Amino acid sequence: MTARYDEPNRLARTANHIFRWLAEAGISVAGTRALRVRGRKTGKVRGVVINLMTVDGRDFVVSPRGNTQWARNARAAGEVELGPRWRSREVRIAEVADDAKPALLKFYVQRWYWEVKGHVGGLTPDSTDAQIRAVAPSIPVFQLV
Repeated sequence: MTARYDEPNRLARTANHIFRWLAEAGISVAGTRALRVRGRKTGKVRGVVINLMTVDGRDFVVSPRGNTQWARNARAAGEVELGPRWRSREVRIAEVADDAKPALLKFYVQRWYWEVKGHVGGLTPDSTDAQIRAVAPSIPVFQLV
């Protein structure tokens, strides 16, 4: 796992806050969901907004900005809470191995490039398999199990 982290600027943090508020209220915008995870140091539950990706009947979440706090917390906790607050569910997660990420990342970038461009390791919908494989170790991908 490479330690890349593209820290969001003030505008991105504001937009993320708005989309998280909507997701917490049960309003999904282009596949967004509320995700909450217990902090590995503080023990406090923290929330983020993610894009829930379903491939071959299995659900995945991607941390396009890299090794973010929520990704590190999820890795340590082994489970996350997903969905709006009044009907959330706890789900176990398993990190996807680097060699299994390229197909998932290709799907993710094609689906949400308009939203994640500029902070998904330089990938575009036209990225080659070699380019995706080169960046894959720096992008955490988790399967919900």
